[in-house]
Amino acid sequence: MTDPALLAQLNRLADALDRLAPPPPAPADLDAADAADAYVWHADGERLEPVARVAGIALTLLHGIAAQRDTLLANTRRFAAGLPANNALLWGARGMGKSSLVKAVHAAVLAERAAAGDRGPALIEINREDLATLGRLLARLRMVRRRVVLYCDDLSFDQSDAGYKSLKAVLEGGIEGRPETVLFYAPSNRRHLMPREMIDNERSTAIIAGEAVEEKVSLSDRFGLWLGFHPCNQDGYLAMVRGYVEHFALPVAEADWQPAAAEWAITRGSRSGRVAWQFVQDLAGRLERPLPPT
Repeated sequence: MTDPALLAQLNRLADALDRLAPPPPAPADLDAADAADAYVWHADGERLEPVARVAGIALTLLHGIAAQRDTLLANTRRFAAGLPANNALLWGARGMGKSSLVKAVHAAVLAERAAAGDRGPALIEINREDLATLGRLLARLRMVRRRVVLYCDDLSFDQSDAGYKSLKAVLEGGIEGRPETVLFYAPSNRRHLMPREMIDNERSTAIIAGEAVEEKVSLSDRFGLWLGFHPCNQDGYLAMVRGYVEHFALPVAEADWQPAAAEWAITRGSRSGRVAWQFVQDLAGRLERPLPPT
């Protein structure tokens, strides 16, 4: 038999703990006048956390990817204007600006819409590990008037990962499909979003090799835009460094920074936009010149 005095004491203790616990955050209202322009989706608790400042660089600083930049910018402009637009898969060499381009394009379109007295789309980041909850996120976004660019960085899948099925159904083929107010952008190092050995293994053990990998490979086909990012050569790498040096007005002659930049790339074993930016950060530090945060 429960002791009434003990039960009352436990109830008082529970009430005290409830008062000490912080209240749950209110659901994000993307249509509110003061709503943020960027959010992170947390599957645990199924909540959208506003992002005060998106880490990124200006669109004008992304060198060597002009065609990809123009294509994604035009696609995003059409989407922001309420016109048809495609989901985009940005695939290719690491460090060549895939993720930076998504964030820079979003910032550029936001600024353009604001200058026209309109409101641009929100950017929502979802982690690859949370793709299983993508359907629940879209159910919430169906009730939102504001347009949204969903962004999943470094999208790829392993042998035991079935998240691609959820993503494929959302992109196309599901009974509800993707809301017309939502677009999906995915940077990835893999064109078919999974390791080649996984595809080759499925092909080698199947009775009909083509059918064995059709489901997995068809995920990439759900993206209307394929934007390839390829490794840059020495001239392209130095052009990236030059663009940063000139933009930030670093007080150093090209004859001085160019050999150092080439040596920096050799020590890193690669040439890319990321390596160029890392060199410029090092150069600015040695020159005692602060750079804006990214």
